Amino acid sequence: MGSMCGRFAVTTDPALLAQKIQAIDETTSASGDKDVAGANYNVAPTTTISSVVKRHTEPDDESTRRVRSMRWGLIPPWVKTAEDGTPDNKGPLLINARADKVTSSPAFRNSAKNKRCLVPMDGWYEWKGQKGEKTPFYMYGADGEPLFMAGLWTTWRPAGAPKDAPPLLSCTIITTDAAGPLADIHDRMPLTISAPDWDRWLDPDSPIDEGLLRGHGDLDRIAVREVSRLVNSVRNNGPELIEPAEPEASLF
Repeated sequence: MGSMCGRFAVTTDPALLAQKIQAIDETTSASGDKDVAGANYNVAPTTTISSVVKRHTEPDDESTRRVRSMRWGLIPPWVKTAEDGTPDNKGPLLINARADKVTSSPAFRNSAKNKRCLVPMDGWYEWKGQKGEKTPFYMYGADGEPLFMAGLWTTWRPAGAPKDAPPLLSCTIITTDAAGPLADIHDRMPLTISAPDWDRWLDPDSPIDEGLLRGHGDLDRIAVREVSRLVNSVRNNGPELIEPAEPEASLF
């Protein structure tokens, strides 16, 4: 069945998102450049995306929500440094983590302790059918509000980097067994966390909530529609990707 959740769409600007969820926007780099593009209807692995975390500014203050830019595809801290100073990542792209493995897997268990995040998206794509005949579907928040998927994040630094150099932040999206009508399309789906549970999920001072790992927080908000095959190519990007598929024209 392949990996779950390899493409999604997000249209909310990080600054607006931060306002909406009462978070500090930390996505603008020191030079004032935006790290994350506005609307992206075809987010693919290794893209820089927005992620929500809760962190302390000072060790004893209240942790607060932050929106941060991260690379989608977790790069564990032990990954070696390539000659050009980038991660020498020979392994598979860790874009997804299975909910039942996050506390035991060596790649994820440290992040699961206190580096949990939420990945906001309008919706995600999944394909159904045999190879060559796959039909894309788009799963989205029926109320027009973003969905917040459970994720894990970590920091990576190149070998010999100065202590004050900003690390590379990267994240993975947690997946779980698909439920309800979504199970007809694919056997896995991203793990949704509903708004009342955000802070409990993100809390850097509490252990992971196993109940949330087994849940389906926002399943009742999700609608599904068939979309056109434009999404199959990462080169295509625009609102037409999430439009309902055109019915096949009949010749008679």
